[in-house]
Amino acid sequence: MKVKMCGMKDLLSAKVAEEAGAEFIGFVFWQRSHRYIEPEHAAVICSQLRQSLKVGVFVDEPLENVNEIVHLADLDFVQLHGHENAEYARKIECPVIKAYRYGENFDAAAANKFPAEIILVDAFRPGEPGGTGACFDWRAAAEEIKSIRKPVLIAGGIHTGNVREVQRIFHPYGVDVSGSLEVNREKSISKIQAFMRKVRSLPRGRRHYAGKSGHSGSDARP
Repeated sequence: MKVKMCGMKDLLSAKVAEEAGAEFIGFVFWQRSHRYIEPEHAAVICSQLRQSLKVGVFVDEPLENVNEIVHLADLDFVQLHGHENAEYARKIECPVIKAYRYGENFDAAAANKFPAEIILVDAFRPGEPGGTGACFDWRAAAEEIKSIRKPVLIAGGIHTGNVREVQRIFHPYGVDVSGSLEVNREKSISKIQAFMRKVRSLPRGRRHYAGKSGHSGSDARP
């Protein structure tokens, strides 16, 4: 099970996450978030990452701005957390992760049709595009989410105490974590390391991959 650690704002936290084994490092480019990072600062951090895939998180951002940041920071994925449609996604100049909020008219069939390499499922809270730190009803959602034919990231309120349950219920491609890694809204080195130790102690399941080539499979390495 892979790990995406999101909302990185400083080089030390990003490097610790990479060295601990996080396959994806996320940067939030939505200015209303307390995790927002200036694109130029993110580009400096991204230039120092050697193994983790770099993800930019956007919410209804003008397409030209997204593609500019893709190239500035050499992003591997763009994560869409707003109301972006398929036509918009097809014009993004790198692979896409599309976020859905379970409980907001979630539709696995629509997720399957959307031009994205990876689907992320987060908790629904009115007026918030994601990153709330709240869980959704995993057991109620499990069967529908299992019908998604693409790699799935589960997000929302995941921490060391419940990540094993996430694995048991969904057997997902990966998990997305952010708030549980923070103390006073800043990433905690010890929490990053503890979370990765916990994930690495879990039983291994089937491996999946989605990357720049657009290929999805069971054995490739990010």
